[in-house]
Amino acid sequence: MNRIARALALTAILLGTLAAAPEASGPDCRTAIRRIPTTERVVALTFNAAWDEGGLAATLATLRQRAAPATFFPTGRFAERHPAAVRAMAAAGHGLGSHSYSHPHFSTLGRLAIAKEVWRADAAIRRAGRTEPLPLFRFPYSETTPQAIAEVNTLGFTDVEFTTDTKGYLGTARGMTVDKVVERALAALTPGEIVQMHVGNTAGDGGHVLDAEALPRIIDAVRSRGYRIVDLRTLAQRCTQGS
Repeated sequence: MNRIARALALTAILLGTLAAAPEASGPDCRTAIRRIPTTERVVALTFNAAWDEGGLAATLATLRQRAAPATFFPTGRFAERHPAAVRAMAAAGHGLGSHSYSHPHFSTLGRLAIAKEVWRADAAIRRAGRTEPLPLFRFPYSETTPQAIAEVNTLGFTDVEFTTDTKGYLGTARGMTVDKVVERALAALTPGEIVQMHVGNTAGDGGHVLDAEALPRIIDAVRSRGYRIVDLRTLAQRCTQGS
């Protein structure tokens, strides 16, 4: 079975495993998925990795201590520069999606350039993680267009974006605090919320990583409101792409 066929088959499996949960209509994978379509009180935690790994150890420790799953979206370049970090994500049992290879603006790319970004990232993440990456793709800057999504779909990937971005990556120098990070995550709380966080900051200096510092409070607050933290791999519902 070739790479695209395997990816499509895995997508169908991953996006068809929640038959028991109350649901709205299934996600249309021809568009950006920004919320898991469900009426269940569940939240998915996701982390982009494009700069440094300064907050990864603390993030993984919190997820382990609180038995919370997450999905990580490293770039291919991050995987090449920090292979041990990507291996740690996978070894902890978390899923690996893709955040492109070099984090470009996809609106400026043609078809061949998009394919190159997707496949170079997949290869780098595969090598670093020593595992099969998920067929899930997240566009840099959440810069999606119908054409770019269609190209990614053709390559065997589903676009998974987010309900809210905590903006913790901005850091204190750009006006963010741990309290504000927590507030942003909770303000968007709704069944099927997908939270986007980051394992580093834009300075890439391994300094203060607000998302890592806020994560324990986010998990505790979400659960105190009657929500469960769920694995994006097992909670995404039947994909209607191609139907």
